[in-house]
Amino acid sequence: MKSLNDKLTFASGHQMKNRFMLAPLTNTQSHEDGVLSDDEYHWLTKRAEGGFGITMSCASHVQDIGKGFPGQLGIFDDKHIDGLTKLTTEIKKHESLAIAQLHHAGMRSPEDLINTQPVCPSDDSNTGARSLSFEEVIQLREDFIAAAVRAKKSGYQGVEIHGAHGYILSQFLSSEINRRQDEYGGSNENRSRIIFEIIEGIRNNCGKAFVLGVRLSPEGFGLKLGEIKEVCQELIALNNIDFLDMSLWDSFKDPNEEEYKGKDLLQHFTDMDFGNTMLTVAGNIRSGESVMKILEKDVDFVTVGRAGILHHDFPRRVIADERFEPIELPVSKEHLIQEGLSETFIKYMQRWQGFVEE
Repeated sequence: MKSLNDKLTFASGHQMKNRFMLAPLTNTQSHEDGVLSDDEYHWLTKRAEGGFGITMSCASHVQDIGKGFPGQLGIFDDKHIDGLTKLTTEIKKHESLAIAQLHHAGMRSPEDLINTQPVCPSDDSNTGARSLSFEEVIQLREDFIAAAVRAKKSGYQGVEIHGAHGYILSQFLSSEINRRQDEYGGSNENRSRIIFEIIEGIRNNCGKAFVLGVRLSPEGFGLKLGEIKEVCQELIALNNIDFLDMSLWDSFKDPNEEEYKGKDLLQHFTDMDFGNTMLTVAGNIRSGESVMKILEKDVDFVTVGRAGILHHDFPRRVIADERFEPIELPVSKEHLIQEGLSETFIKYMQRWQGFVEE
């Protein structure tokens, strides 16, 4: 019988104090050059204080051209190290693992934000993105690895590689978006090659005693469930990562593809033998009841997004009462300020229909 307070030990040797990870939530409240702001520091450290076993910082871009949002936290330059070191020092004071998510938006980088043409595995007429040259693919790989090294120098105990949600590594995985004719396009093996090379490079440069996770999503942006399952199985078989983070949007939904219906989307992954690799999932986990329902399905720990915005201490509340229900929506700005959100973050959350009171 799983307990919410179970301590989990990753293959890297690091220990997570409970089964709750803060999702890497976009919040647009750092400085435009990627340097950590006081607002972002306050938001994240308050979640560590609130009891999350892992406090994952928001998607942090590994190249300036990979910026996906205004006010995005960066990790592409050594100028970011001082702020990140301050952040990780405080997170770890609360016995929470400090993990950075490494990100590149690719064709989803707004041209008016990055002041140049966005990039993609192949030319994309819908977004105006241009194809990366072979040399640029190699540089992208090296910049993901360099960002992980920078994260380690900044005191992070690990990183998660963002390969989901239609961002650049997900674009490589998509047979619809990735039409390359070289070794990074074509077969599923070739399209996933860059992810495996990034993993190898991070392990070689950061060592085994460094938490390494990969986030994948199995649907949308031309992704095929069967191909993503193959990638997952290969990641597990290589025994070179600590956890897989499956972002499902709704952890209780059926697959979109007709041939995979008959069992819910999550079960397609929990049916796998994960060996030494842990599994976490994100998507519609918003109450104590949903946390317990997920953990009953051979998931090692939960990734919490919206509920962690509403309550900085969501883990503590659920551990105290497995029937805990978050505050009803919409919520007041005053409540969100009390929970550690800045005016900038609240303005971003107002884009979520029905989340913030008018």
